[in-house]
Amino acid sequence: MQAVVVDTRTRQRLVIKEVPRPEPKPTEMLVKVHAVSLNRGEIRTALEQATDGWRPGWDVAGIVERAAAATSGPPVGSRVVCSSGSAGWAEYVAIAPAAAALIPDAVSFEQAAALPVAGLTARRGLQLGTPLQGTKVLVSGASGGVGTFALQLARLQEAQVVAALRTNAHAELAHQLGADEVGVGDDLAGAQPYAPYDLILESVGGPSLASALGMLAPGGICVLLGASAGSQTSFDAAKFRVGGTSLYGLVMGYEFQREPPGIGLTELVALVATGKLHPHISVTGRLSEVADVAERLMQRGFAGKAVLTV
Repeated sequence: MQAVVVDTRTRQRLVIKEVPRPEPKPTEMLVKVHAVSLNRGEIRTALEQATDGWRPGWDVAGIVERAAAATSGPPVGSRVVCSSGSAGWAEYVAIAPAAAALIPDAVSFEQAAALPVAGLTARRGLQLGTPLQGTKVLVSGASGGVGTFALQLARLQEAQVVAALRTNAHAELAHQLGADEVGVGDDLAGAQPYAPYDLILESVGGPSLASALGMLAPGGICVLLGASAGSQTSFDAAKFRVGGTSLYGLVMGYEFQREPPGIGLTELVALVATGKLHPHISVTGRLSEVADVAERLMQRGFAGKAVLTV
């Protein structure tokens, strides 16, 4: 079968190669992949850390070709969305049923493929601040994959939502997705006038994280999703120490030990099926275009998600 593989001898490092079809364990099902989506974390690993032969791919949607032999799960022919962990950018993937959810008829493979990493991260981050009704929520990196889902999910829970963006380019989109206010500027400067916040989803790190920790309301929580601008920061402890504030480091691999991906994916695809959640897919194409699309994503060349068909 064909799959995306890291080849350090090429400039873009991501190439299509022939690899053996996976042989699922008795507790796994074999899924024929129809669509995948890209995430900055796995691309960064592929471009900066991975050795030859490593295979990325966290977000997958397809059809069950072989059901799991030793555990219950979707039968053959089921349309499923999966959080694969790795190696999902391929024609086939072997995956545990607990990491998958059935796709309703009203949801396309492309819509479903956009959900696993970005949608589940946004969902879990917001859960840490629940109940959200009437609270003030700040979403940094609001035009990214996680951000575009977080804005919508926070609005569905009747929070007052503020989107933080570096430029005005995606301000209108942020409003359309559910932001009451949009703060524009580096390091959350544009979000300062709307502080304090009960919940902050912070994905930038560096000075942005320092700013976030100084904008929490008493009892507020800052959920750190990533650190694309830098892993180190210093902050004003006096501004953070207003009573009951906390910083939570969100890593989905850890969260999946407490709740398997299939539970959240079932919830998210149901919201898409009923028109309450809309994956913002800016780029589509074929899997053969993965290197070019990955480069655009790392350069922040578009908002939301990129989805490729197989």
